[in-house]
Amino acid sequence: MFINKNFSLKGVWRFSGVHIVWITSWATAVAALYHFTDFALSVSWLPLSVIGTAVAFYVGFKNNQAYDRLWEARKIWGGIVNISRAWGSTTKAYISNQFTETDVAPEDLKAHHQRIIYRHMGWLYTLRNQLLIPTSWEHASQGKHVVNHINMMRKSLGIGLTDDGEIEKALRTFLPTDEFDRLINYQNTATQIIDQQSQDLAALRQEDLIDDFRHMELQNLLKEFYELQGKAERIKKFPLPRQYGAMSVIFVGIFIFLLPFGMVTEFMKLGEYGVWLSIPFTALIAWVYMMMELVGDYSENPFEGLGNDIPMLSLCRVIEIDLREMLGETDLPPAIQPVNGVLM
Repeated sequence: MFINKNFSLKGVWRFSGVHIVWITSWATAVAALYHFTDFALSVSWLPLSVIGTAVAFYVGFKNNQAYDRLWEARKIWGGIVNISRAWGSTTKAYISNQFTETDVAPEDLKAHHQRIIYRHMGWLYTLRNQLLIPTSWEHASQGKHVVNHINMMRKSLGIGLTDDGEIEKALRTFLPTDEFDRLINYQNTATQIIDQQSQDLAALRQEDLIDDFRHMELQNLLKEFYELQGKAERIKKFPLPRQYGAMSVIFVGIFIFLLPFGMVTEFMKLGEYGVWLSIPFTALIAWVYMMMELVGDYSENPFEGLGNDIPMLSLCRVIEIDLREMLGETDLPPAIQPVNGVLM
């Protein structure tokens, strides 16, 4: 998540510099064609303006849908934060000696609380890791040049906890060894962690550490976690329909291809050297359209591990700190800090 109020010129260049280069080169090539040759194709500005208006509407629609996906993803993780806090406090309050015939030692009760709350923290980091696995339509699965650029951006943003070694290290912190060895091998580990929570609650009910009502209430919270996980997975595994996501860049490309011919035709009316004045104006207009396309393209996948992402790592750490404090711990991990204006 970008946190600075404005983007620096360096940041804009890093994001779109390569496009500025080829756009300017194309505008210069067309201007030189008109100036140094007998090429005299006259392109009216009217059809170009119609095409430009149509492309703007199309790209605008795509960007609206991309923002909706981004905002829905943020609301999902907001729900995870809220219900995680409720899970921690309810677990501590509900698992007690109130319904037992023989009191369980306080340290044993605390062990139950810690086991269940730690397992939930393991679920958080596991879900985040699963959501970062690239899909075929995300940038990390595209051509070599795009992949290299994405990897460079991820390293510069300090994404962290993306490779299997790091996630295993995190899970070993929160899960007992026997659970870790079993759960890590499932295809959807996050789903199985919640199932393990459910089985643990059933065992606690058998021991009368919770009654039927409290068992049901805690089970309902697990159901909400399943629903939130499913909503996040829906965004991750169902792309913005490709007829919108892929065709817009083609339409923008067609417009940019035709744009210099119309601009040169107009600027040649200013005199012999008017053709050269068309270059900066052509480049500016084309860059605006390309930036609109790029903003939508990089916003439609909010679980991609890039600067436009939902700050899942930061949210996981916020929840972890809150839950550890509920357990009375004081040796807390530090909050995730922004790197280069991006909070991951």
